[in-house]
Amino acid sequence: MDYLFLLAYLCIMSAGLHIYNTLSRKKELFVPLNPPFVGLYVCGPTVYDEVHLGNMRQFTSFDVVYRYLSHLGFKVRYVRNITDVGHLTDDGDQGEDKIEKKARANQIEPMEIVQKYTNGFHHIAKLFNLIEPNIEPTATGHIIEQIEMVKRILANGYAYEVNGSVYFDVKRYMQDHKYGELSGRKIDEQLEQTREELEGGSEKKYFADFGIWKAAAPETIMKWPSPWGEGVPGWHLECSVMSTKYLGQEFDIHGGGMDLKFPHHECEIAQSVGADGKAPVRYWMHGNMLTVNGEKMSKSKGNSFLPMELFSGSHPMLSKGFSPMVVRFFMLQTHYSSTLDFSNEALEASEKGFQRLMNAYTNVWKLSASADGNPVLLSEIQKYSQACEEHMNDDFNTPKTIASLFELAAIVNKVSNGLEKIHEEALTVLQQTMKTYIEKVLGLQPEANQDSQTLDKAMDLIIEIRKQARQNKDWATSDQIRDELAAAGIQIKDTKDGTSWSLV
Repeated sequence: MDYLFLLAYLCIMSAGLHIYNTLSRKKELFVPLNPPFVGLYVCGPTVYDEVHLGNMRQFTSFDVVYRYLSHLGFKVRYVRNITDVGHLTDDGDQGEDKIEKKARANQIEPMEIVQKYTNGFHHIAKLFNLIEPNIEPTATGHIIEQIEMVKRILANGYAYEVNGSVYFDVKRYMQDHKYGELSGRKIDEQLEQTREELEGGSEKKYFADFGIWKAAAPETIMKWPSPWGEGVPGWHLECSVMSTKYLGQEFDIHGGGMDLKFPHHECEIAQSVGADGKAPVRYWMHGNMLTVNGEKMSKSKGNSFLPMELFSGSHPMLSKGFSPMVVRFFMLQTHYSSTLDFSNEALEASEKGFQRLMNAYTNVWKLSASADGNPVLLSEIQKYSQACEEHMNDDFNTPKTIASLFELAAIVNKVSNGLEKIHEEALTVLQQTMKTYIEKVLGLQPEANQDSQTLDKAMDLIIEIRKQARQNKDWATSDQIRDELAAAGIQIKDTKDGTSWSLV
């Protein structure tokens, strides 16, 4: 560990980043396995259809985790996979591969489906300003490694082969290890089914057993040779293989949606322990689900959104379209572990809040320091700057961080409107704090779109008309313009240097 990083690391540890660990069910002080390096793995999309909003919420949450760990000085290796085979239509051991089913319905090759929706996912990810992962491995690119892990699990006695399929033996595993620890499920207390009632038919010995290699039907296109015959890897296997290949048999953080906790992540743990004898993950993080107007988001209810429907406003529940940055801001206003409820009204409120914050962020770079600046402002700015750090150290609490940024925005508006003067040190801290937490940590960007450019031009014209009215001593018109702008949420301020405006 180099000297400069050692100093930074000691500062980080004294600050105390705490993460809610799903495995222990409590907040724990984050101590990386091999500082300054941090291994972060996040379950990526299954590319059989357009990426949905629930996916994007999770990826946005872990984008912030990646950004903040990097801000603290850690060298993060971020791995996010692409599932391009093995995810069956019932999310269990039966059904058809989701990608192959979609390809058959469209009469095209499965890899055309993969390419189309991988490209679409990357496009949406850029709109949300997600930083690209360091490694984005695919399931089909790691078939050999998955076969080798199945071999190790079999050799250790934690799996069995039937008719070309290999199943993980949960009962045998539970003789030596815990199963259900992550999700809190007590598998051994559940009723054992008869062989005829077993999920997946009579091949399984026990209802909780799961496929780690599945024999392929003759008509299956995506299949590979193995010691057990032609087949495909089980869905859970790919993440066990790719996470440990690129981050080591033990690594720091594994993230994903709450819906993946069981069985996907539970099976990941069992596979890694069954193959190599080591629990792979030290901190498990799970994001919560989405609702719409208080109801669970569901295609059958007609209340599910695709990102592009939000951006375009084409969904019937929306009154208008909302920009990707507004949607990102909306998501970050709720803690990643809490349920996020979508509604048109909530999005409209977030849009106004986002515009106020970004207007202040734009104006902070236009402020000038004064030699007679108010000395109290420095302590206020430092207080809210420290609060941003404390909130992010408290399990990445983005809503409280945003609340502190609004306090800093209020200071910007006071100085911008001539109600306060700020000296150089305070202005520097203010600018650096807002840049760090708005752009670098939260990943928010000002929107230089056509609407904002049009508003700028319109306001320039209105201010010029008001200036002429004042020069002509037409105070009634001047006051009317000021008052009607204020009623519309736009404040204008007259100073000796001219007239400025801001959104309030």
